[in-house]
Amino acid sequence: MNTMNCDISAVLYDEYKIQARIRELGLAITNEYGTRKPVLIGILKGGFVFMADLLRSITIPVEVDFMAISSYGSGTTSSGVVKIRKDIDVDICGRDVIIVEDIVDSGLSLQYIKDYITKHQPNSVKICVLLDKPQAHKIEVEIDYVGFNIGNEFVVGYGLDFNEFYRNLPYIGILKEEMYS
Repeated sequence: MNTMNCDISAVLYDEYKIQARIRELGLAITNEYGTRKPVLIGILKGGFVFMADLLRSITIPVEVDFMAISSYGSGTTSSGVVKIRKDIDVDICGRDVIIVEDIVDSGLSLQYIKDYITKHQPNSVKICVLLDKPQAHKIEVEIDYVGFNIGNEFVVGYGLDFNEFYRNLPYIGILKEEMYS
């Protein structure tokens, strides 16, 4: 028995709904970019599961790179301070870039990443996120591809974690409050 399931109060999206939505996102990206070859930049660690499935659903040539940032620490809310832990390796000057992120809460980290990527003079920068929490935004953020909009629940699974655990759940679920309070 998976004991992590006991820590979840509700499943928001099961693995089948997630996969169906990712196929739709991959098709939208494929259709928009046509013959261009975008660079997908996945934000680690939370975005790696989403990035892998999204990549397989895109049917045009793409290049992949990763960036790691930190802004959460061990809490459930962003510290507001963003640190780059791993920078991109590929030259994106003049390229079409798609930032792939697991979740947008306040929008502060995403804006930091977008501003940082823009300094590398890409041709274009688009954002693809699995989950967006519009009610939690502290700043206005433009997201080009959204998997699902969710409320202000604290969610885990499918790459999203709490203190590095729960990433391996195949679904997105709401973590019971007693697990983090």
